[in-house]
Amino acid sequence: SPVNKERKVTLNGMPMTLMGEKVETGQKAPDFKVVDQDLKEYTLKDFSGKIKVISVTPSLDTPVCDMQAHRFNEEAVNLPDDVVILNISMDLPFAIKRFCMAEDIYNIKTLSDHREASFGRNWGVLVTELRFLARAVFVVDKDDVIRYMEIVPEISNHPDYFKALEALKGLIGK
Repeated sequence: SPVNKERKVTLNGMPMTLMGEKVETGQKAPDFKVVDQDLKEYTLKDFSGKIKVISVTPSLDTPVCDMQAHRFNEEAVNLPDDVVILNISMDLPFAIKRFCMAEDIYNIKTLSDHREASFGRNWGVLVTELRFLARAVFVVDKDDVIRYMEIVPEISNHPDYFKALEALKGLIGK
């Protein structure tokens, strides 16, 4: 239908509106344009042929996001070369660089959606009121099909790491 029903999440119990297209498992992953900490641009095509775990965080400078980045950074060590873990946030590239250096985050690709919010809009995780991204995890297969997704209903809560990693393990070796 042409009318996109407003989708909501909460932040510490306060309702927040999600803007952009709602994505579903089984659909082709929408494209996006983000930058890394050195301002190099990346799109979905840059990760073609790989299984992608996309960890979406409101800001790396908050405790839950920090732990989410660390958790996926640790998991990344044991993954095959055809798997890439992306952390996408609205953080400025300079803040991302500082965070990664301070926290020894080297196994995941930390990317910023701050310029165009194209990831947030195209994947339906842009929080209208605060212009940051809702906490979410997507697992996308080598053919760019979304195989698993969780948009965390309460932004201050952790995603279900176990379920996301189980979905990932189901794709490895296929």
